[in-house]
Amino acid sequence: MALRESPFSNGFAEALHALGWGLILPCFWFLDQLIAVCISTSLERSHRLEQECYLHPLKVFFGAIFFFTLFLVSAPIAFLGFLLWAPLQAARRPFSYHQEAVVRREGGGSGWEQQDGSGKATFGFVTANLCLLPDGLARFNNLGHTQRRAAAIGKHIVQGVSRPRIRIFVDSPSSCGTLSPSSSLLPPAAPCSYGATDTQAQPPGAEHPEEGGPGAAGDGRTNPGDAVIDVHGNDTEELSCSSHPPRALGTLGAGGDVPWEVSTLFPANVDIVCLEEVFDKRAALRLTEALGPLFGHILYDVGVYACQTPGCCSGFKFFNSGLFVASRYPLLEAQYHCFSNGRGEDALAAKGLLSVKVLVGQNQSQKKVVGYFNCTHLHAPEGEGAIRCEQLSMLTKWIGEFQEKNKQADEVVVFDVLCGDFNFDNCSPDDALEQKHAVFEDYRDPCRAGPGKEKPWVIGTLLEQPTLYDEDVKTPENLQKTLEREDLRKRYISPPVSLDGTHLVYPESGQPWVGRRIDYILYRETSLAKHCHTEVEEFTFVTQLAGLTDHIPVGLRLTVTLDCDGTEP
Repeated sequence: MALRESPFSNGFAEALHALGWGLILPCFWFLDQLIAVCISTSLERSHRLEQECYLHPLKVFFGAIFFFTLFLVSAPIAFLGFLLWAPLQAARRPFSYHQEAVVRREGGGSGWEQQDGSGKATFGFVTANLCLLPDGLARFNNLGHTQRRAAAIGKHIVQGVSRPRIRIFVDSPSSCGTLSPSSSLLPPAAPCSYGATDTQAQPPGAEHPEEGGPGAAGDGRTNPGDAVIDVHGNDTEELSCSSHPPRALGTLGAGGDVPWEVSTLFPANVDIVCLEEVFDKRAALRLTEALGPLFGHILYDVGVYACQTPGCCSGFKFFNSGLFVASRYPLLEAQYHCFSNGRGEDALAAKGLLSVKVLVGQNQSQKKVVGYFNCTHLHAPEGEGAIRCEQLSMLTKWIGEFQEKNKQADEVVVFDVLCGDFNFDNCSPDDALEQKHAVFEDYRDPCRAGPGKEKPWVIGTLLEQPTLYDEDVKTPENLQKTLEREDLRKRYISPPVSLDGTHLVYPESGQPWVGRRIDYILYRETSLAKHCHTEVEEFTFVTQLAGLTDHIPVGLRLTVTLDCDGTEP
C-alpha cells in the first residue's frame, strides 16, 4: 500500500494544524531573529574587521529591542495557535511524504531488472549532518543563515549525485589501474558566501559522456549509467603519469582493504540520502524542493512534537528528530520510533530511528527486489555513553521488528543499511562503552578495525567549530587538501575525548592521527536473501559542504550479487 503524503488522515485536521502553526510561526520567527541578531559567526566577525564596521553594536542594540517588542506583541496570538496545534499532534503521523515524477537517467540502471544477467547491482548511500537548526540556535555552532545554507546544500547535493560516474580504464604496461571519479575531471563549483554556488546544478537528465562496457582492465563493476573512458597506447601514459592525474581510489591510505577517497563532490548516482539535524521546517521544504526532481521520494519533518504517550518519548518535544531521507526508489513502508531516554537539551528534540523499506525492482523470477534503510541520530552530550548504548539496543530491536513485520515471501532483500550521526567515535576512551556494543557484531562498519581501533585510511568527520571558516577548510578544494595531510588534519578535526581525570595518549606509536568519526554507514548480510553477497565498492569522505556544516558527509557504495538466476533455492 502506497504511503499517503499528508501526515494527517483527513484534510480538516491538516487545515487546523496549518492554521495553528501559522499563528505560532511569527512569534517563533521573532524570537529566532532576536537570538540571531545577538550572536555572530566567526565569519561575520572577520568581515566586520575587514570592513571596519563600527555600527554593529548599534545594530545589535536596536535590533534586539525591535525583535523583542515584536515577540511580546505576537506572543498572545502564538498562545492561541499553540492551544490549537498541540492537541493535533496526537493525530499526526510522525513524518511527511513527498513524491514526484523523476526524469529517468539516460542509461541509468535504476532497477534490479535493468542489471546484467548475473544478478549484480550497485547501490549508493550518503549521510550528512547539516545543523539546520533555527538560525539563532545554529549560530551557537558557528553556523548562520539557515535558509540560505539549506538552499546551497540542496544545489550541492544535486550537482554531485546527478553527474555520471566517471571510470577510466588504462591499457598500458605503466597502467595505474582504474581511476576513480575525481574532482579534477569536473569544474569546481564557484565559491560564494556560506558555500553557496551560482552554478546551476545539472538536472537528472543532463547530457552524459559516451557510455560503454568495461575497458581493457576488465573491471566487472561497471554499471549502466557509468561514463567509461578506455585509454590505450601513448595517450595512456599522458593521463596516468601527468603531474596532476585523477586520483585512484585507495591511494591515500596505507594498505587499506576498502577503496576510498576524499572527494570535493558527492558520489555520483547515489540512491538514498540520509540527512540529520534538518530541524527547521522551512529548511526541510527547501531541501525537498531541490532534491525532489532527482530522488522522487522524500520523508521530512520526521518525529513527534509536544507531549506524547508516556513511555514513548521523554518530556515535551519542541523539535522533531531532524531526520530527512531522499530515495530514488519508491517507499513501500516507513516507521519512526522516538528514543524514550533523552536527557537535558537533547530531550527537547524527538531523536529516534526512521526505518524504510524500498522497492528496488523485479528479478528474472518475477520476485520483488527490496531493500531496508535505517537512519538515526543518537544522544549528543559527551560522557553519557550509557544513554547511547541503550539507544543502540532500542534501534536494533526496532529494526528487527520492522523487518519481521514487513517481510513478504515473494521478496528478495538485497541491502540492509544503518546510518546516521551516532555521536560517538571509535578512538575516544570516553566512548569505550559504545565501541563494544553488539550492533557492530550485527552490522559491518567498513572503517572499523575493531573496538577502539580505526583502519589506517579513516578520517574523522567532526570539524572544530571555531575554525570552520579558516582558509584551509572554507572551500571544498582546500578542505580536501587538508584532510589528505595528517599534520593539517590535526588542526581542524575534533580530537578524541579522554576519560575524566586520565591523560590521553593519542595516537599510539606508529598509528595515524584520525580524529573523531561520528558519522557512520553500516551494512549487514545476515538479513539478506540467501546467496546474496555484498562487497564495498568504495567509501567516500565528501568536502563539498565546506563552510555549510560542521560535519564531513560520508558515502558508501555497495555491490550486491545474487546467484546467476537471481533467486533463492
